[in-house]
Amino acid sequence: MAGRINDDDVKAVRDAVPIDAVVSEYLQLRNAGGGNLKGLCPFHDEKSPSFQVSPSKGLFHCFGCQEGGDTIAFVQKIDHLTFAEVVERLAAKAGITLRYEEGGYNPSHQRGERIRLVEAHKAAAQFYAEQLDGPEAEIGRRFLADRGFDQSAAAHFGIGYSPAGWDHLTRFLRGKGFSDRELITSGLSQDGRRGPIDRFRGRLMWPIRDTAGDVVGFGARKLREDDNGPKYLNTPETPIYKKSQVLYGIDLAKKDIAKSSRAVVVEGYTDVMACHLAGVTTAIATCGTAFGGDHIKILRRLLMDNGSARVIFTFDGDAAGQKAALRAFEDDQKFAAETYIAIAPDNMDPCDLRLVKGDDAVRDLVEPRTPLFEFALRQIVGRYDLETPAGRAAALDEAAVVVAKIKTRSIQREVAVQLAGFIGILDQEYVVHRVNQLAQWARGRGGDPRGPGRAGRGGTGPGRPQQIQAPPVPSGPALNLRSPAHRTERELLKLALQRPELVSPAFDAYGADEFTAPPYAAVRQCIEEAGGAEQGLADSREYLVRVLDATPSEAVRKLITELAVEVFHGKSIDETYAGEHLVNVRLRAVDRRINDVQSSLARLGSNVAPDHLAAAQNEVWVLQQYAQTLRNHGAAAL
Repeated sequence: MAGRINDDDVKAVRDAVPIDAVVSEYLQLRNAGGGNLKGLCPFHDEKSPSFQVSPSKGLFHCFGCQEGGDTIAFVQKIDHLTFAEVVERLAAKAGITLRYEEGGYNPSHQRGERIRLVEAHKAAAQFYAEQLDGPEAEIGRRFLADRGFDQSAAAHFGIGYSPAGWDHLTRFLRGKGFSDRELITSGLSQDGRRGPIDRFRGRLMWPIRDTAGDVVGFGARKLREDDNGPKYLNTPETPIYKKSQVLYGIDLAKKDIAKSSRAVVVEGYTDVMACHLAGVTTAIATCGTAFGGDHIKILRRLLMDNGSARVIFTFDGDAAGQKAALRAFEDDQKFAAETYIAIAPDNMDPCDLRLVKGDDAVRDLVEPRTPLFEFALRQIVGRYDLETPAGRAAALDEAAVVVAKIKTRSIQREVAVQLAGFIGILDQEYVVHRVNQLAQWARGRGGDPRGPGRAGRGGTGPGRPQQIQAPPVPSGPALNLRSPAHRTERELLKLALQRPELVSPAFDAYGADEFTAPPYAAVRQCIEEAGGAEQGLADSREYLVRVLDATPSEAVRKLITELAVEVFHGKSIDETYAGEHLVNVRLRAVDRRINDVQSSLARLGSNVAPDHLAAAQNEVWVLQQYAQTLRNHGAAAL
């Protein structure tokens, strides 16, 4: 077993890798005020950003799903890695050599599985790229040249060549220390009669990278007629490669997608290359699968779903392309962005268009022209004979269902009017009314907008009772934020976590029992176990790490990350603001103690012992004097 990573090295990794830089590899962040950043949460679906990042604290928190933590926790959750794997991955990016408490340095074969598989792919990508310069790869270089891609283009996209032999890559990676099990698991090799052999042989290779830029798979193009395999052969599903969750070119396009709020979805690797080389640097493509829900989630996090966002699909004009466009439209309502379709003249794809008409034609192609819903409606309507009443009625029945799914009511009405024109129905209001009926039924029943009896499984219809789904139970501790006491306690804890210099050393004298909400008392206890808020004066990040390490449960841990990134309610966060909250929390605690003592005396009545009565009366008098001093002198009396 490898040893435990040295604590100082873990701290060095946390300090060296800014959390906003890491999170920005997965989603677009914008200014949230107070030094924080916000974006769409990658851990649950949402329409408005509730995910916040505090670069100064090195923490993130989602106020929607309650996920939170530091840089390491973020990468652990989003990439499904162990703690050690994340530290090793971030250390490699920061150039930090890790030390291990038991057994010295960690041998490479003992590292986490995902790290090892990514390293194998990185080595394989370098190997393939080097092979592209060899004599055998002449056929691959010619293939690229015929499509307008020179050597610099191949290098920019990392294109390589897999030798035609049985085990060239396998032997190379064995020499790098990778085991046969790792090679099989990675999908780079496959079982042969006498052991592992190369999965890809005699093909042009496109490395497929994830959002963070790690190579996680390959797309391999057939080059020779005697190759009996498919035209394109992709990496199989592996622990690091899920074809429904990767987009080719996303590593190159993500910054421009976020900056321009625009994405262009094309159909193939060479189309992505043609677009980027023509200046359309927001182009991406799926990897051997239809564009679906998981792909939409990736784009939504980059686009931030603002009103000006655009997604442009380019499909061939043939039957297959039309089918792909209609399939994309089925998921259209999962976007807040406007979606469009672009079809090149003569049914050319972007790669062919660039060859025939140049870069300007590619750039012109992807300028938004036809809304995707309009294209889908025309395709549906075009299947019917509109010269007959029966044909027009059938076209309306099918197309009205599509229009009823449009989210925005004003747009829905406008499209319904357009639909009437497509079909040739002069009574536009009849079509609008029909669409409204379907939309209202869908909203009221939560089922298929086609009406009763047409819903899928779990829907409602004749003979099927309506299933009412219980609202989700909110995670994390329940708090009554309407309570003035709870609001004040929350603000004081935020000060202790975010601005400890404003409340120290007075805060560290407060007991957990001065916080009326049990979750807040738990947070106060964690701060105490971490050495108190005064520890935050020397190193605020290390202080927060200590507080988080002291948490007794995941619920308390989430609450701490939430408090550590939540903005303050005051306009000026200074000593006066901090003093007011210190005094208010202490005053309420004093008043509660006075009430407790007086209530106890009242319950005992004449049965109270004289010495106990005198002590209780003295305690009440002292507390009342202290409370009056706090009211008169504020924080100076603490």
